[in-house]
Amino acid sequence: MTINIGYLTANKTSAGDEVYTPFYAVEPLMEFLPKDKKIWCPFDEEWSAFYQYLTEQGFDVERSSLKDGKDYFHFEPDKWDILVSNPPFSKKDEVLKRAFTFQKPFALLLPVNSIQGKARYMIFNNEIQMLCFDSRVDYHTRQNMLFTTKGNHFGSAYFCRNLLPTKLELRQLVKYDRPLMNSSERGDE
Repeated sequence: MTINIGYLTANKTSAGDEVYTPFYAVEPLMEFLPKDKKIWCPFDEEWSAFYQYLTEQGFDVERSSLKDGKDYFHFEPDKWDILVSNPPFSKKDEVLKRAFTFQKPFALLLPVNSIQGKARYMIFNNEIQMLCFDSRVDYHTRQNMLFTTKGNHFGSAYFCRNLLPTKLELRQLVKYDRPLMNSSERGDE
C-alpha cells in the first residue's frame, strides 16, 4: 500500500485553503457559460483568473470578496445569473448550502472528494452536476502568483447546478503557466 505523503502533510486548516485557480482551469467552463448571462465571482479579487479570463472573453462579470467588505454569506449583487468561483475549501458545506438557496446555476471548483459526506448528500439533493478533468489542477499560492505549485495532492472538479448538459462531463486540462499578478503588481519591485 502506498501512502500519499502530500495528503498527510497538507495544511488542512482554513489558512491552508487559500489557493488560487490557474487560467487553464477556467477554460473548460467556457463551453457551458452563455455569453448573455451575468457571472458573479463571489470570492475573487481583480487579479483572479476567473475575473480576468471571463472578462477577457467578453462576459459581464461582477466580482466580490471579503477584502472589498462583501462577504458571500451576507452579500448578493443586485443582478447576476450564474455563480462561478473557487471558494475556501474549509467552508465548502456552507458555500454549497448558500449556492443552492439562490436557485440559480453555479460552478464551484472544489476537491473531488467533496462529493462524499452525509451533510453534502442532503445539500446536493441529487441536483449536483460535475465537470471533471483528466489530471489534477495545480494551484497558485499567495507566495507564488507567477507559477502554479506542481504536484497537487488532490483532484479537483467543478460542482455545478443547472449548468451542464449531463450529470457528469469530462474534459482535458491543457496546462500552461500564466501569472495571476506580475512582480510589480505584487510590490516586489
